[in-house]
Amino acid sequence: MSYVEDLAPRVGSLPPRAAFASTAWSLSLNGDWKFRLSPTIDAPEPGAVDLDDSDWATLPVPSSWPMHGHGKPSYTNVKYPFPVDPPHVPDENPTGDHRLTFDLPGDRPVGRTVLRFDGVDSHARVWLNGTELGWSTGSRLPVEYEVGHLLRAGANVLAVRVHQWSAASYLEDQDMWWLPGIFRDVTLLHRPDGGLTDFFVHADFEPSESDHTVGTGLLRIDTDVPARLSVPELGITDHPAGEPVDIGCVTGWTAEQPRLYAATLATDTEQVAIRIGFRTVSIVDGVLLVNGRRILLRGVNRHEFHPDLGRVVPEETLRAELLLMKRCHVNAIRTSHYPPDSRMLALADELGFWVVDECDLETHGFGVDGWRRNPSDDPQWTDAYLDRMRRMVERDKNHPSIILWSLGNESGIGVNHGAMAQWTRHRDPSRPIHYEGDHACRYVDVYSRMYASHAEVDAIGRHAEPRHPDADDALDARRRGMPFVLCEYGHAMGNGPGGLLEYRELFERHPRCQGGFIWEWLDHGIRSHTADGREYFRYGGDFGEELHDGNFIVDGLVFPDRTPSPGLVEFAKIIEPVRVGFAGTAPGSRTVRLHSMYDHATLAGAVLRWRVAVDGEQLGAGETPVPPIPAGGSVELALTDLPAPTGAGECWLTVSVESGTDTAWAAAGHVLGDGQTQLAPAHRPVLVAPVAPRAGEVIELGAGRFDPTDGVLRGLGDLSLSGPRLDVWRAPIDNDKPYRADWSAAGLHRMHHRTAEVRATAAGLLVRTRVAAASRDRGLAVQYRWTAHDDLLRVVVSVIPEGEWPFPLPRLGLRLALPAALARVTWFGGGPGEAYADSRQAARIDRFSATVDELQTPYVFPQENGNRTAVRWATLLDDAGHGLRVEGAPTVELTARRWTSERLAAARHTVDLVADDAIHLNLDHAQHGLGSGSCGPAVLPRYELRAEPVTFEVRLRAI
Repeated sequence: MSYVEDLAPRVGSLPPRAAFASTAWSLSLNGDWKFRLSPTIDAPEPGAVDLDDSDWATLPVPSSWPMHGHGKPSYTNVKYPFPVDPPHVPDENPTGDHRLTFDLPGDRPVGRTVLRFDGVDSHARVWLNGTELGWSTGSRLPVEYEVGHLLRAGANVLAVRVHQWSAASYLEDQDMWWLPGIFRDVTLLHRPDGGLTDFFVHADFEPSESDHTVGTGLLRIDTDVPARLSVPELGITDHPAGEPVDIGCVTGWTAEQPRLYAATLATDTEQVAIRIGFRTVSIVDGVLLVNGRRILLRGVNRHEFHPDLGRVVPEETLRAELLLMKRCHVNAIRTSHYPPDSRMLALADELGFWVVDECDLETHGFGVDGWRRNPSDDPQWTDAYLDRMRRMVERDKNHPSIILWSLGNESGIGVNHGAMAQWTRHRDPSRPIHYEGDHACRYVDVYSRMYASHAEVDAIGRHAEPRHPDADDALDARRRGMPFVLCEYGHAMGNGPGGLLEYRELFERHPRCQGGFIWEWLDHGIRSHTADGREYFRYGGDFGEELHDGNFIVDGLVFPDRTPSPGLVEFAKIIEPVRVGFAGTAPGSRTVRLHSMYDHATLAGAVLRWRVAVDGEQLGAGETPVPPIPAGGSVELALTDLPAPTGAGECWLTVSVESGTDTAWAAAGHVLGDGQTQLAPAHRPVLVAPVAPRAGEVIELGAGRFDPTDGVLRGLGDLSLSGPRLDVWRAPIDNDKPYRADWSAAGLHRMHHRTAEVRATAAGLLVRTRVAAASRDRGLAVQYRWTAHDDLLRVVVSVIPEGEWPFPLPRLGLRLALPAALARVTWFGGGPGEAYADSRQAARIDRFSATVDELQTPYVFPQENGNRTAVRWATLLDDAGHGLRVEGAPTVELTARRWTSERLAAARHTVDLVADDAIHLNLDHAQHGLGSGSCGPAVLPRYELRAEPVTFEVRLRAI
C-alpha cells in the first residue's frame, strides 16, 4: 500500500499549538517557486539538493495550481470524484512538486527554527536540504517541522511534493472545487531558548447587574514556559502569566462591541502581542447566552475562495469581505467546513462576529451508498479525526470571536465524533460543541439542523419536534432542552432566497430558536473570458469533469467578484439592527417607533432622517437626533410639521436611522434601519367616456391599432409594438427546483394562443383566447376587454383556468415587445432593486430610473431576474423622450429585458445572452415566490401563485 493511503494524519511534525506572531526572527518563504506537475505519484522525488529543476515551470506560492494552468479544477458537491474504496486512491493522482532555493541572512539567529505550512491540499511530503522531514494531511490545518539543525548559511533548498489524492481525501469532501496546492503561507520561525511555544488565554466575564456591557473580568493565561503578562489599560505589569488576575471592571467583548485589550506576553527572549476579549459563553435553560444575554445569530456560511486564485484569498480581499458583512448587519460566521485562514479570525475579533469554528472534516460521499464504510464509526480513523480537531482547537483557542466548536459537517455520526467531543470538552470546557450530523444530539450541546421548514422551526421552538428514532427518553429530553440553530438555511442559489422574513419572525418568537446561517456567502464561480474578451464565470462541468454538480457551486449572497446580490440586500434588510414602525394619522405629523434589535449594545449617537415625497418628488426633508436605546429597547419620536401632501399623487414618509459616528467598518451615515408609511393615497382621475372602435384593415381604437385576425395590439400612436398577450412562463430559477418538472410536463414554456373571438363593441374591443400547451387538455380561458379614453388605452384581462392545475404557475400577466431603443426606464413603485412576492422587504416605494441593461441581475447561471414590484406607473423611452407609459390598476409587476424568457431559460452563462432587436416587457398581475427549493423548503403557501380565476387591469399610453 502506498504511503498516501496511510491512515496516520501526519509523520515527523511537531505537536499543534496556538497561532501567534512574536518579536522572534521569521522569514516568509512565499513567492515564486519551481513547479513540476506529474500525473501519478511515481515521478522522481524532488528532494535532492542537486536536482536540475531549470526546465520546471514557475508557480507562485501560495497558490492552487489548477488556477495557473496546471491541470483543471473540478467540482462535486457530494460524490467523490474517485472510486469509494477507503483508504485507496486512484493511480491517476496529480502530483505537484514544488522547489524553492532561498538564502538565509547572515545575522539570522541560530538554534531552534520551525518550518510552518498554514495550508496544503491535500497530502504534503517535505524535504529540506536533501533530508526528508515527514508528511502531513489535513489540508486546512497548519503543520510545523523542526528544521534548525538542517538550515545552512547561504543557499537552502526546500522541496514539497503535494499529492491531490490521499486517504485523507475521504475526510475532505466539502462541497467545493477540488483545488490542490500550497494555498496558505509558508514561513520559517525562529524559536529562541526560553521562548513561548504555546499559550491559552482564559478571559471570563461576569456582567454587572445594572449594565451588562461592563462587569468583572477574570484573566489567566496558561503558558508552556514561565512568562510575564502586561495589560497597560488594566494596570497589569509583568504579572506571572499562569496566575489568575481579578480585574475590577472591564468592558465585555461582543460581536456588537468587540472590545479588545492590547496585552503582551514576555519571556527573557521573546515578546508576543495579543488581544484579549473578555466574554463568557453559556447555556442556561436551553438558551445560548454570551455575557449572560441571549444572542440571535444573523449569520452566513463562509467558504474561502477567490474567482482568480482559488483557495488563496488575499488579505485585502478578506478584509473587504468582512467589512461588507458588517455593513450588511451580518453578525455571525460559520467557517464552512474547515478552519479559515487565521487572519480571518483575527479580523472577526477586531470587527465583531460570532464564529462557529468548524473542523476540517466531511465524508458526505459515503452517503451515496447508505454510509457504508464511513470512517466516522471506524476506530481505524480515530487518530485522524482527533488530530484534525486538536489542530483546529489548539490553533484557534485564543480568539474571543469563537463561541462554538463544530465537529465538522455531513459526515454521518459515529464513535470518532464522540472522541472528538470528549477531547474538546476536556481541553476547552468554555465553549459548547456543535455538529449538525448528530441528529440525536448524543455528543453535542446545541441542536442544529439544515433547511428545516418554517413549520418545523415553529414546532422546535415550541419543544414539539418529533423524537429522533435513535434517541431514548434521556437523549430526547436532552435535545429538547438545547438551543436550536439552523446551521444552514435560506439557500441563496441564483434568484433568492425567499421566506427570510418568516424565519426571522420565528427566531424572535421562540427564545430557543437562535437564528442561523444563510447558505452561503459567496458564489464560487471561476472568472473566465470569451475569445472576444467578455467576462463570465464557470462552474461545475465547464472543465470537462467526469462527475460534477453543475452550478450548485454558485449559491451565494455575493457574486464571485463579491458584488452583493439582491439576496444580500434583502437579508440585510431582514436583519437590520433598528426596526422602524409608525403610529398616528393626524395631518402633518407621525410618531416613529424605533426598536433596537441589538443583543448587547446600546444604540447611541444615531440620527433619524426623514423625507416626504409625492410620486417620488420631494416635498420636504429633515433630521432629528435619536436618544440612546438600550439593547432590545424602544423609543418613540414625534415628527411634527411634516409638509402637507399636494397634488393627486401618492404621498410617502420615508425615514432612516443612520449612525452618527465613524466605526471600524463604516463611516458615519451608515443606515441601520429604515421604514415607510403612506401619508396620502393617489387620487386617480376619472376616465373620460370610451371611444368606439373603427374597423378596417386594422381595428383602430383610440391611439391603438389591432390585428383583426387575432386581436393583438400592433401599434399605439406612432409606436410599433407586439402584444400584450397572456404569459405564464418564467425562465426557471434555481429555487424553482420543486416545481420545474411539473411546469415542464405541463408545457408552460410552450403555450399556444388560440383566438376564439375578436369583436368590436360600442365600448371597445373584446378578444377571447384560449392559452394551452400541445398534448395537454388543461388551459386558460382569457378575455381581453379593450377600451380607449382619449390617448389612454385600457385593457381588463380576465383569466379562468380550465382543467386540473395541481401546481402553481410561474407567473401570470402580459408580455409585449417594444422597439429596442426604448431602453430608459423610469418607474414609481418598489425599488431600487429586484423584488418578488416573498423577497420584497428591501423594496421601498419611490421614483427610480435605470436603463434596461441596468435592470438585469447577472446571475452566474442565467434565470428569471429583474422584477420591479408594486409599480404604479413606468415609462420606457428612447433618447429623444419618445416611448410608452404603462400604469397598473393599482399596480403591476414589471420586468424589461433585451431577450425573451425562452432565450433566458436556454442560456447557461451570461455571455450566452445576446440582445435582440426588441425590448421584451412583462407586466404581471403576480409571480410565484422564490423560496429556497434548490436545497431547502419550497415557497410558502401564501406566496404560491395558484391557477385561480382572476381579473386585472393595465393601462398604456404612447409618449
